[in-house]
Amino acid sequence: MNGRKPLQPQPRSLQEATGRLDALRHLTHADQLRASLRLARQPRLRPSALAGLQAALAMAIALPLFHLSPWSHLTGYAPLGALAALFGRFAAPQRRNLIVFLAALCQTSAVVVMSLVSLLAVPTEFQLGLLAFSCGLFYFITVSGDFGPPGALIFVFAVGAAMAPVDSLHQVIERGVATGTVALLAVLICAATEGLRRAATLTRPHSHEAARPVAQRMLASGRIVVAAGIAAHLSHALGARFPTWAAMGSLAVTQGTHLHITMHRALQRTAGTAVGALAAWVSLTQEPSVWSLSALLILLQFTTEGVVCANYGVAQMLVTPMALLMTSLAVPAAAGAEMAAERVLDTLLGVSVGFAIAVLLSSLDERRALARLHPRSGEARDCSSSGVGRC
Repeated sequence: MNGRKPLQPQPRSLQEATGRLDALRHLTHADQLRASLRLARQPRLRPSALAGLQAALAMAIALPLFHLSPWSHLTGYAPLGALAALFGRFAAPQRRNLIVFLAALCQTSAVVVMSLVSLLAVPTEFQLGLLAFSCGLFYFITVSGDFGPPGALIFVFAVGAAMAPVDSLHQVIERGVATGTVALLAVLICAATEGLRRAATLTRPHSHEAARPVAQRMLASGRIVVAAGIAAHLSHALGARFPTWAAMGSLAVTQGTHLHITMHRALQRTAGTAVGALAAWVSLTQEPSVWSLSALLILLQFTTEGVVCANYGVAQMLVTPMALLMTSLAVPAAAGAEMAAERVLDTLLGVSVGFAIAVLLSSLDERRALARLHPRSGEARDCSSSGVGRC
């Protein structure tokens, strides 16, 4: 009557649809599940492929040298150092070499510190607690330092490898020197080929993603520690030999920046691990030589970086056999084809715990962001443009 439009009924507010049960309903929506299967475009394939090539080159140089040297028992630690070359692939030109150097320090420190803890023969529960703490610590370091993919998982994998028993300080030093030497080789290779990376990124300038506030990063790190601790202790209680894999599964899920990415990572890591473990089982049952294992590692390392940004699950089909082959080199006495089944079960346990903790300890802002992806009708929008295909 006064010229104003009458008030229209408002749709259900976000506050009414942001409970944890609402989040679970959103995450299990059919469209969310289908989005996990999509292949994303890879506009920055060349920098990723180059990082894979740099890491593979470091492995190709180090593995034969260690195998033929008096320190052949350290061959399994050589690939750990080479993985430092994977970091900083999308960094600004003046930062990449620094990031790779810092990654080399983190990788070497992870091996040395956990080897020292193993030497001290502290209770297993303490070691698993330290493993969980390292998941949160390395997450905070990689996110705060803008290390880029592959993130904290690489360092946690090194922590797990160093949990293998040692008998003397000399062995601790040997592990540290082996990992650090190859990590330094990776730094030198990256520095020598930096011009190729710059040329590969000329058509797509570096875009720095602003880091989340410190409080949010601390909160995320805390969730990761809780999830990794629960997963690792459950795995150990069930008699698993490699509880690190359960902790890594939970880390892969809980480090997602959004809840819908958490769901995608859970599904993709589980499915990809199952396929990759089968491939690893076939390889390990043939009892391959060190030379065959080395050749497979080099090939898998390069190939993985060519597909990791397209779909995380596809990448896991390659990462899983690579991880199992590295374990076979590093811990030959405890390794074997039976590792494949344990890898699948530990991963399933880890992603389940990680998913549950991510939802239970999610913030209201995270659940609101998830709710915005789902109209009131319940038809979820396509999430492929919302970070599903991120590395």
